[in-house]
Amino acid sequence: MPRAEARDDDVFVVVVVRSGGIAGLSKQWRAEAEAERAPHWRTLVESCPWDAALSAPPGADRYQWRIEVIEGDTAVHRARLSDGQVQGPWRTLVDEVRRAATPQQGGR
Repeated sequence: MPRAEARDDDVFVVVVVRSGGIAGLSKQWRAEAEAERAPHWRTLVESCPWDAALSAPPGADRYQWRIEVIEGDTAVHRARLSDGQVQGPWRTLVDEVRRAATPQQGGR
């Protein structure tokens, strides 16, 4: 998806949802970039291969990841990845979001 021009007053949010596993539970992490940290988050987001992200293959007891980037009120990037696909820049982005946010438990 092409990136819309960001304005200083736009909200920049990265949401990571991990679902699946043996218990089939979901966890969600949400990181909202403060204005002074927005360039750091944009660099992390833009380093990910969004156009090359494949749909996560199904598999029993495996984690599936959904990553979404929201600017203002528009989702500008979305990806669904398997656990094995979360590596390199994806892993860096996921780890940063998890450090910056408190997980929220979800149901099945």
